[in-house]
Order: sequence, then C-alpha cells, then structure tokens
Amino acid sequence: MLSWTIAGVAVIFAWAAWTRAGRVSRKLEALNQSYWELRYDFTRLRSQVARLDPAVPDEEDRAPGPAATETVAFVPLSSIRKKD
Repeated sequence: MLSWTIAGVAVIFAWAAWTRAGRVSRKLEALNQSYWELRYDFTRLRSQVARLDPAVPDEEDRAPGPAATETVAFVPLSSIRKKD
C-alpha cells in the first residue's frame, strides 16, 4: 500500500511540474514576441528620426576606415629602402 501512495504522490508532482513548465514556456514565448516587437519598433523609429534629421549620420553610413581628408604628412626615412 505504501508503494501505491508513493507512486500516486510522484504522479501528482510530475503533473504539477508539467503544468508549470507549460506556463513558463508560454511566458517565455510571450517575452520573446515582445522583444522582437520592441526591436522592430525601435528600428522603425530610428529610421524616422534619421529622415527628420539628416545632418546626423547613421552608424551604417559612417565609413569604418580613416577619413578621406587625412593625409600623410611625414614619411620616415627608415621606411624607404634602396634596391640592391
């Protein structure tokens, strides 16, 4: 009789864990959906602000290399080698 009681309690705990996992899964899915909606809205609003204020360059518009106005002012003599 004791083994049937232990088995019954284990089944009840398993059912409770199963339902709790389902609730957590649904909450995680809702949180994930909210995250992607927020990212979409942020990107949309950022593009609207960029259209309103074109003087501020976007991160994508900036060149990753050095600016085009920079020039080399000094070349060390050690970098110039004579050919043999």
